[in-house]
Amino acid sequence: IINKGADWYSKIGTEKSKGTKAFSLVGKVENVGLIEVPLGTTLREIVFGIGGGIQRGRDFKAVQTGGPSGGCAPEEFLDLPVDYESLSKVGSMMGSGGMIVMDERSCMVDVARYFVAFLVDESCGKCVPCREGLVQMLEVLTRITEGQAEDEDIARLEELGDFIKSASLCALGKSAPNPVLSTLKYFRHEYEKHVRDKKCFSGVCKQLVTFEVNDEKCKMCNLCKKNCPAETIEGEPKETPYKIDQSGCTKCGVCFDSCPFDAIEVV
Repeated sequence: IINKGADWYSKIGTEKSKGTKAFSLVGKVENVGLIEVPLGTTLREIVFGIGGGIQRGRDFKAVQTGGPSGGCAPEEFLDLPVDYESLSKVGSMMGSGGMIVMDERSCMVDVARYFVAFLVDESCGKCVPCREGLVQMLEVLTRITEGQAEDEDIARLEELGDFIKSASLCALGKSAPNPVLSTLKYFRHEYEKHVRDKKCFSGVCKQLVTFEVNDEKCKMCNLCKKNCPAETIEGEPKETPYKIDQSGCTKCGVCFDSCPFDAIEVV
């Protein structure tokens, strides 16, 4: 900028968002690391172009931008230009430049819970809406991930989120509900599955999952049995079908993550 001047720099980016932006590209993407792109570059170009796509060929689910208090943008926004205005319109933000890519095995309820837990610790505690509101929001999210929630808890999250955004004193409080409100907006069905069916089909929330081996997909490669810390998987390599002893299964998900053929399924 010093050598070429402001006019040169202002030609990069969009009409309202000038220049470039550095991002920390992490998560379920092949190429992770620090990147710098012109503002206006689409999420698709970043995730599938620079990032090389989703690990193990799985499906893209969402990308969370802006750091812990940013929102989650689903697949329908892959062609969204990354600039200040566009991200705000879909419930996220530019923020600190964090960009976390999630795949089909990411539980959006747990994602929201994780970020709210972080923000509870980050709150300075000066204003009641942020200090107390985030704690209440975390308690509700925890109940949902543990299968102890009711339908009213989903509405309670929305009410808390709107109140915290409108009544908090600083930008942290005003943006803190973004992970919850954005996932509720775009992945409400996951919240409903957790609350009504007591199921987490992403295989993340331990109290809400049961893992089973799909015999048609299983190649009897022994990876699941080899990696099982509880030693509850039965079967012999290339000889007998594998089965999980549910009485001893700790639902840690190691078999679910380690199977290269996606033969371990949540039922």
